Amino acid sequence: MPLGSLRPSPLVEQATQHLREQITQGEWPVGTRLPGENALAKALGVGRSTVREALRALAGAGLVQARQGSGVFVIATDIAEDWPARLRRAAITDVYEVRMMVETQAARMAARRRTEEDVATLEEALAARARAASQDDAAFVDADIALHAAVVAAAGNPVLTDLFAEFAPTLREGLIGLVEVLGLRAHDRNPGHDTHAELVAAVRDGDGDAAGAILQAELEQTLTHLHDS
Repeated sequence: MPLGSLRPSPLVEQATQHLREQITQGEWPVGTRLPGENALAKALGVGRSTVREALRALAGAGLVQARQGSGVFVIATDIAEDWPARLRRAAITDVYEVRMMVETQAARMAARRRTEEDVATLEEALAARARAASQDDAAFVDADIALHAAVVAAAGNPVLTDLFAEFAPTLREGLIGLVEVLGLRAHDRNPGHDTHAELVAAVRDGDGDAAGAILQAELEQTLTHLHDS
């Protein structure tokens, strides 16, 4: 498959895709030394800096490896499945179990570390959840997840925040389905409001044990629904 010149749009992404296809389709088997940057740049019709960035992306995907003084070599032809892809195919109950561990600890940390700005954000998120009660299930679930995300953010740990953000799409899909299948909002358009209000109050008051216990009980109840659905 010839490389071919690229169109002037996101060139790094295009270069990465073209080179990835060469590797995954077997044009460059494992152990092959790739052409030099100048040769690749000429074949693709881009600058050396673009090729360099594309090679970094391929190295990050585990397909190539630079060897000092020798060049860049193909070390794999299959792209390792990334974390978001694994989450997408994971059982929602498995994701939820991990969510409980992450969020319960995050709630305890949030109670110790919350700032006045964090508290204001939590109170607004709680109010937004209440307002979303008059909307459809998807909007309500989005508001619910936003409140939980605010609790995690109040823990002040960017790794926890990023981890929850990775979970969020899978959680959203599972929770919307759960609410619809079980009719959880048929009789109460704002289920769990009192519990969430208690959670926000515990974080605001700096009571980490209470915050963790409240969140643990709430998430365990949802997990039971997931197992039974």
